[in-house]
Amino acid sequence: MSTQPLRIAIVVGEASGDILGAALMQALQARHPHVEFIGIGGPRMLALGMQSYFSQERLAVMGLVEVLGRLPELLKRRKQLIADLIAAKPDVLIGIDAPDFNLGLELAVRKAGIKTVHYVSPSVWAWRQKRVLKIREACDLMLTLFPFEAKFYQEHQVPVTFVGHSLADQVPLEVDQAAVRAELGLSNDAPVLALMPGSRGGEVSRLGDLFFATAQRVRELMPGVQLVLPCATPERRAQLEAQLQGRELPVLLLDGDTAKALTACDAVLIASGTATLEALLYRRPMVVAYRMAGFTYWLLRRLVKSPYISLPNLLAGEGLVPEILQEEASVERLAAEVLPLLKPCAEREQMLKRFAEIHLQLRQGAAERAADAVLALIGRSA
Repeated sequence: MSTQPLRIAIVVGEASGDILGAALMQALQARHPHVEFIGIGGPRMLALGMQSYFSQERLAVMGLVEVLGRLPELLKRRKQLIADLIAAKPDVLIGIDAPDFNLGLELAVRKAGIKTVHYVSPSVWAWRQKRVLKIREACDLMLTLFPFEAKFYQEHQVPVTFVGHSLADQVPLEVDQAAVRAELGLSNDAPVLALMPGSRGGEVSRLGDLFFATAQRVRELMPGVQLVLPCATPERRAQLEAQLQGRELPVLLLDGDTAKALTACDAVLIASGTATLEALLYRRPMVVAYRMAGFTYWLLRRLVKSPYISLPNLLAGEGLVPEILQEEASVERLAAEVLPLLKPCAEREQMLKRFAEIHLQLRQGAAERAADAVLALIGRSA
C-alpha cells in the first residue's frame, strides 16, 4: 500500500459508468489511500470524493437527433475539460464507456503527455472496425469486460487487459429459487416463464404485445405456466399495463427486481440487450427476440460483422441461444422455441452447462483487476 500522492482523472457519461467508476475508485483507494480523483462522475463517485468539473448528466444523451441538438454544448464542454485536465496533470485519465465523447478527450490528453485508459470497449469488433485505429492512437490501455473483445484488440496491436464483468462478481453462483418463489407468491409445482421485453419505451412498443401474445400461446399449450415480468421503470410499468388491457393473462408485474424474476423463473423470453447477460449469469435458458425499425435493421445487416447479436452467443462463440429477429419473431415461432426450455431437455442442459462456464470466466474481480492494470500502466503498483 503506497503513501505517495496520486491524482487520477475519471470521466463517465451515464449511470452504468458511474457504477463501474465507483467500484474502480474503491479498489484504487484500497491500494493508495492518498489518491485524489478529478474528472466527471455520477452520484456514487461523488460520494467517494470525486471532484467533478460538471454534472455527469450533461453527457448522458442518447439518440442521433438528441446528440445533434446538444452537439455544440458537448464539444464546448469537451474542449474546456481537455484544458482543465492538461492543467491538472493527473497521473492517468480513465474514460469509462461513452466512446464518442471519451476517445476524443483521451486522444487530446494523451498528446499532452498524460497516460490514458479506456474502460469498456465500444462494439468495434462488430461494426465500424476502423475505429480501432483511433482507439490505438488515443489509448495507452484498453480494459475489456469480455474475453472476445480482448482478442480483437490483441489482433490489432492495442494494449489490452481483460478484467471481467462486475455483474458476474455480484451474481451468486447458486440462488434459492424456492425461497424467491415463495416470496413472490409463485408455486413450485408449475413452471415459471419470465418476460423481459426491454427497458426502453420503443422496445416495449415493438415487443410487449408480441411477448404477451406468445405467453398466451404458451399457456394454451402448457396450461398452468406462471408469468412474471420485471418493469424497468414506473413508465414502462404503465406502458405494459396498458398493453395487458383486454387480455385474460395473469402476469405478475414487478417494480425492478430483475434478479428476483430471473431467480424465480425456469426460462426467459427476452429482448436482445445487456439483460441477456444477467439471464445468463442466473443460468436461465432463454429465447432472444428483437424488432427494430425496418431501415435500421437493413442498415445494420450491412454494417455488422458479427454473426450473432446476443451476448450469450457472442461469449459462447456459437449459436447457443435462439435469436429470432424482425418478421421471424412471430407468436408461433417464439412459443415453439420457449416451450421445450420450460422442462428438462438436452438443449436446456447444454445451455446451463455453458452458462456456468461463462459465469466463471467473467467472474474475475473486475474492479480489482482494473485497478491493478491502471497502476501497473503508470508504474505505481501497490
